[in-house]
Amino acid sequence: MDAQSRGRAENIDPADQWVLNPNTGEYELRLGNSAPQSSVPSPRSSRRGRPADPGAARGRDGAPVREDAPERGAEVPQPRRRRGAEPEPPGRRNRRPAKKKSKAKKIAAWTGGGMALVLVVAGSAGYLYLKHLEGNVSATDVGSAAKAGFSKDDAFNILIIGTDKRTGSGNEGYGDKNSVGHADTNILLHVAKDRTNATALSIPRDMIVDVPDCETIQPDGSKKIVPGSSQVRFNTSLGQEGRDAGCTMRTVKAVTGITPDHFMMVDFNAVKTLTAAVGGVKVCLKHAVNDKDSHLELPAGESKIQGEQALAFVRTRHAWGNQGDLDRIKVQQQFMGSLMRDMSSSDTLTNPRKLLDLAEAATKALTVDQGIKSVSTLKDIALEMKKVPPKNITFLTVPVIDNPTEKVHATVVVNQTTGPQIFDAINSDVSFTDVKKKEKAAKDAQAARLKGSRSAPSDVRVRVMNGGAVAGSAQETLNWMQTEKSILKSENAGNAPAELDRTTLEYAPDQAPQARELAALMGLPGSALKPGESTQNAQGLPAMNLTLGKDFKGAGVSLTAPAKAPDVNESDKSTADKVGCAS
Repeated sequence: MDAQSRGRAENIDPADQWVLNPNTGEYELRLGNSAPQSSVPSPRSSRRGRPADPGAARGRDGAPVREDAPERGAEVPQPRRRRGAEPEPPGRRNRRPAKKKSKAKKIAAWTGGGMALVLVVAGSAGYLYLKHLEGNVSATDVGSAAKAGFSKDDAFNILIIGTDKRTGSGNEGYGDKNSVGHADTNILLHVAKDRTNATALSIPRDMIVDVPDCETIQPDGSKKIVPGSSQVRFNTSLGQEGRDAGCTMRTVKAVTGITPDHFMMVDFNAVKTLTAAVGGVKVCLKHAVNDKDSHLELPAGESKIQGEQALAFVRTRHAWGNQGDLDRIKVQQQFMGSLMRDMSSSDTLTNPRKLLDLAEAATKALTVDQGIKSVSTLKDIALEMKKVPPKNITFLTVPVIDNPTEKVHATVVVNQTTGPQIFDAINSDVSFTDVKKKEKAAKDAQAARLKGSRSAPSDVRVRVMNGGAVAGSAQETLNWMQTEKSILKSENAGNAPAELDRTTLEYAPDQAPQARELAALMGLPGSALKPGESTQNAQGLPAMNLTLGKDFKGAGVSLTAPAKAPDVNESDKSTADKVGCAS
């Protein structure tokens, strides 16, 4: 053995080299990278140190066979005991030698146990901290206006509401002193199902709308219907007459046709605390600003703002454009894009202190619906949002025109020429940016289902069910089929077993021509066609199943989504990855 090998060997505690051989069930001595040795040491060879005899007998594996090695099956002599040593206890033979733990090993054992304890405590602390964060979040029960839970597999719509209600100190200079908390800033965030894109649609607070009747849940659990209002500002959909965020959600659906799944509501303090948590947000100005009303004073070019200064930046309207709410919305969109970039930057994500401050600030600022009140659900939403590239997050504003009933223009109304096209694109999960869809192959396959031969209407056999559409939709569709499209082999099968977001048509393989004909007559997209099985109708004959989902717009109204989003002026949209300068 050379000096180096001898040095390594001297540093190895042989007790650490006993390993259990699973083939024999015995402990064997393993030194370094050597093969396992016999569990019972052989008598020392008198030839120790001699070179191997080239002519010596070799075993099956080619290794030399020791002359003094016992023959297979021969009794193995036992090792000698030292004089005066205690006899080996029964059962000790062929077992790992007993060895008293050294002081170093005791320390290692305690360290390992201590580390396990630390991990358990850390895990408990993590759980308790999550519970602490959950306690920061306020929740409002808006009943059926919001979904009961959040799905990570679907597209989702979240209505973000910024109220003008004053809470905390330092907000005396902002908003209506006696405001009950109106919907001052409103953004409908749509995140695509494949997470390739998202659209943030700003809704002007001064847009004239019809607020529908709204069921609210009172503190004692009772329900109260707040009557609707016609031709009022959008911001009165919250707070006025005791309306809650569910009323604002219902108003959004009535105006746009897009159903918000959940809401997140913040007040003035959110801007101050969130910007402070990330260490400030970068903004850009085309000209210097010195606004006496909001006390905003910034030079031209880039600045980093937080706290009171950030709140003044998003609240002021006199510093931008025509000093109206629409120009302020554009500035707020630029600010949000910058805040999103800062929140997702490596500087924030790799800084534990910033992350904790951000978690505290975000949860304390939020009021949400019951379906997303848990911190784990909010985390899921954030992670799903993080999948969307910032360059594919588009900021838009509801297209509006001046209110034609006013001589002095103070309010706006939806532009009925361009507005519905944008609403339809968002509702149909269509991107406003050029993205390469992950599901292109799937969409091509769906489109292929519409291609091929089609049956005559008189040969189409279908059962119609209501799976989430307005009550009476199944019968309305049946009447339309029979009287206008000559689909006489049709019947009303009542309510579907479960509600669906999208209308579907399930059919057996041999019914594909019938499915294509019905899809063409109804304007169903290829994604609505579901190859599957048929069901017996009232006559015992196989029939397709048409389930009208929540997207159903009425008998004869096409459900085919637009192939692409409508054109929008570049000046009227922005994306989260681009730095814009307020003007």
